[in-house]
Amino acid sequence: MSRQPENNTYVRRVVLPSGKTIEVVYFGDVTDATLPTPEPVEDLHVCGTCESELVYPVDWEESGDTHWEVTLRCPNCEWAGTGIFEQDIVERFDEELDRGTEALVRDLKNLMQANMEDEIERFVSALEAGHIIPEDF
Repeated sequence: MSRQPENNTYVRRVVLPSGKTIEVVYFGDVTDATLPTPEPVEDLHVCGTCESELVYPVDWEESGDTHWEVTLRCPNCEWAGTGIFEQDIVERFDEELDRGTEALVRDLKNLMQANMEDEIERFVSALEAGHIIPEDF
């Protein structure tokens, strides 16, 4: 009777910073002890060089059960770097990115509103001054 090889695989469901969920299949004995030590960082959105709060992720991938390898870039001083970070730090970073996205969308809507109001005012002024006539349409 032949002996079956040990099945050292396990599946882990992972939620990516983008919100997508994937299943990762691990083969063999992979433990956090074999992974690089995570970076001691408080907030990933703050640049360690110029202290700008505009740091954003360029790339990220899972690095073990509870860690992520993240490549970051600061648009203010052009600093870039890659590090291994714990899940909770990456989740806080993701929440900060969401807040930043919401602020950008809010500012964009306000700018669009202001631009539309300005265009309407110019159009009405042109109509009242007789610069626009039916033949223009």
